[in-house]
Amino acid sequence: MAAGSCLLLLLLPSLVTASHSPPGCRIRITSKGLDLVKQEGLRFVEQELQNITVSDLHGNEGQFQYNISQVKVTDLQLAFSDLNFQPQQHLVFNINNASISLRFRRQLLYWFFYDIGSINASADGVHIHTVLQLAKDEAGRLKISNMTCSASIARMHAGFSGTLRKVYEFLSTFIVTGMRFLLSQQICPSLEHASLVLLNSLLDTVPVRNYVDEHIGIDYSLLRDPSISTDTLDLDFKGMFFPRVREDQELENHAVEPVIKETERMVYVAFSEYFFDSAMHSYFQAGVLTIELQGEKVPKDLEVLLRATFFGTIFMLSPSVDAPLRLVLQVSAPPRCIIKPSGTSVSVSAFLNISLVPPDRPPVQLSSMAMETKLSAKVFLQGKALRVQLDLRRFRIYSKQSALESLALFSLQAPLKTLLQLTIMPIINERTKKGVQIPLPEGMDFTREVVTNHAGFLTVGADLHFSKGLREVIEKYRPVPTTTA
Repeated sequence: MAAGSCLLLLLLPSLVTASHSPPGCRIRITSKGLDLVKQEGLRFVEQELQNITVSDLHGNEGQFQYNISQVKVTDLQLAFSDLNFQPQQHLVFNINNASISLRFRRQLLYWFFYDIGSINASADGVHIHTVLQLAKDEAGRLKISNMTCSASIARMHAGFSGTLRKVYEFLSTFIVTGMRFLLSQQICPSLEHASLVLLNSLLDTVPVRNYVDEHIGIDYSLLRDPSISTDTLDLDFKGMFFPRVREDQELENHAVEPVIKETERMVYVAFSEYFFDSAMHSYFQAGVLTIELQGEKVPKDLEVLLRATFFGTIFMLSPSVDAPLRLVLQVSAPPRCIIKPSGTSVSVSAFLNISLVPPDRPPVQLSSMAMETKLSAKVFLQGKALRVQLDLRRFRIYSKQSALESLALFSLQAPLKTLLQLTIMPIINERTKKGVQIPLPEGMDFTREVVTNHAGFLTVGADLHFSKGLREVIEKYRPVPTTTA
């Protein structure tokens, strides 16, 4: 029994480590970013509170009968508000000492006097305390899973006019007390619907698992619930690409876990080497890391040099000496990304097969050489798209058959490098030009981006900008109400 307990204690650290999968992508929102969200969120809250529906109020007190209807919010003053992080999974939204102006229709009967008109009222000292709990749902999307709310109104006044003004002022206590109760009862349900329904519809616009192009897709599902401190909110995303031909394929993550320490910008996005490796692995699995050049697509200078290099072989192939050349460049293994403080690079191993393609005859292979290249990668953010610009840094070719043939291929080193730079690299960069979207809600974009390299990961620090208001996006994706039979 004791031995079993000791074994369990020894295995416990490894089990904990295994359960904590490192993210391929991590997003941090700082207090500065939360301030911007508060400004946009406050406008949204004002719009929601302006649409409060208050039930009609009617009753009688002795010979006094009243009916209050068509209650409308005419003005809001929410000057004192704050939005804060609350460990471990909460956002706290407070509104203090706010005021709400109302206008409603009155119908009053006192003895034989009947009066109809409108009344202006104001609710002062309005306090609203809201706590939003954030969590990962079953699909791996960030959601507001729960909300607690409390609202109170310190004072309420109603302005009466007309011949019965003195009577109204004497009996206004009944009206004001009733209106104060009804209004305070409608604030929290309105905010609850705004949070659990409308704001969650906004979070539904965050991409979780979508296609990048016709070959690969990306999985941005959350690995766990958000981690919230007093100053930051961290979101750990899987950040794994997958080939569309095998969407259930999983690539194990052995990369360094990104660590974000900065808090100067509104938001930070960190990408580990795993993020880029899974993209290149997916393209490799999809079978698209192959480029073929034939006939006129082969640069003339290179064609002349190749024919001179393999002259003896070509001569033996008579009468096919004038047959077109074909170059097939095929990556032999998934490329690997290396991120260092000095920069980002990509290592690629490939085969270059050179053949003659005589008309109506099988191709004749002249040579098959191995290539090792190292590309420098410039990573940058534009809008919400992460893009990569590649450039050839180092290049080496050698024969797979013999060292003597490798020596003979030495003269091809410079021309083939030029071929890669002028012909192949533009094709590759055109494919990476579109980039991949960062998981942000619609209507929210990055500005003033700065990329910083670390050992095993890189971070993009940026500020946030609302290109669309919350109301505009929410109205676009507002859930259609269902009718009950």
